[in-house]
Amino acid sequence: MTFGQILCLILAFLLVASGWAVSYLCRGRLRWGATILLVLVDGLTLAGFALGGRHPGWHWADWPYLGTLLQVLTVVFMLQVLLVTLVLLVVLGRWLYRRLKRPASPVPFDASRRRLLQRAAIYPALAAGASLYGEAIERRQLVVRHLDIPVADLPSQLQGLRIAQLSDVHLGLFYSLADWRELLERAAAQQPDLLAITGDLFDDDKINVAAAGILEEYVDRFPHGIWFCLGNHEHFRNLRQTLWALQATRVHTLVNSAAPVEGLAPLWVVGADYPMHRPDFAKDKVKYTTQAFTEVPEGAMTLFLAHHPEFIDDGAAHGAALTLTGHTHGGQFGFLGLPVFPVFKYTRGLVQTGDSYGYVHSGNGSWFPCRIGCPPELAIFTLINKE
Repeated sequence: MTFGQILCLILAFLLVASGWAVSYLCRGRLRWGATILLVLVDGLTLAGFALGGRHPGWHWADWPYLGTLLQVLTVVFMLQVLLVTLVLLVVLGRWLYRRLKRPASPVPFDASRRRLLQRAAIYPALAAGASLYGEAIERRQLVVRHLDIPVADLPSQLQGLRIAQLSDVHLGLFYSLADWRELLERAAAQQPDLLAITGDLFDDDKINVAAAGILEEYVDRFPHGIWFCLGNHEHFRNLRQTLWALQATRVHTLVNSAAPVEGLAPLWVVGADYPMHRPDFAKDKVKYTTQAFTEVPEGAMTLFLAHHPEFIDDGAAHGAALTLTGHTHGGQFGFLGLPVFPVFKYTRGLVQTGDSYGYVHSGNGSWFPCRIGCPPELAIFTLINKE
């Protein structure tokens, strides 16, 4: 199923659900006006996202106001989602209250529904506020997370080693080259020993070469280099051009391969590919991981970079001390530190499997510009000796 088809299904479902919420909150001409407006807005949203850099030969930069338009439509889209959620919770709460209360005699009218309708404006206002916050504020609020990673028999030269991770920047429509430079500056300011980037960085073939050039400018800011593995979006966006651009830099690009970190023996960094559109991902990830670890000598300590979080299990199976992944964007929506939509086996945060650790990065950008309860992050890992 293509991106456009998935988007059509989502918008169709959202339109039906929003229509139900509007019918619950509005009456008469207001209901019809709101419904017509929803149809127009959802149609524009579909057209905008379908056009947003996905048509061959077309580029978002040719339309300077498209990014702004799509951000506005994103706010409206999220307003609908949150409005439906709020009304659904209220209706469910009313239903549970009435079931538990068990009135002795039938009531002549539904007083709670009338109170709901009298306060109908509160619901879209709350939904609009949350949507604006997610698009305009939280998705731009980088959080720096520090995590200690205990490693058994950690060599003395690796004790205190600091590894920074970035992931899922999605350069393009909602993340500019200026944003990219600022993010690298923020990462370098933390003074880590090396930088790991776990895929979906290059997402616009018109600026990928320039983005690789900016990455090269920062190599010297990380004493033990910048290390990169591919994500699925690199495969979508002229992979050959991106690899060519990276080859002209000092960035260590690992495609089912491994390399030692100069001056930090016995540390090796291993990187797996993730083409995504494959018939059997489970078999492929085992194949890619095995191929990548083939070069690693016995007794080496390994840092494993892979885009999809299920590679964490494969990293543990090969004895990786730490596996860094991304892909999920942390779910982009969370509550109390937990993802609202945990559709992946590992969606966000630290995972421990035996003596091996894995991490699912929440991402730095996104192809859908809204985050609530899941801000972009800069993860800093410090290796410590396991007691």
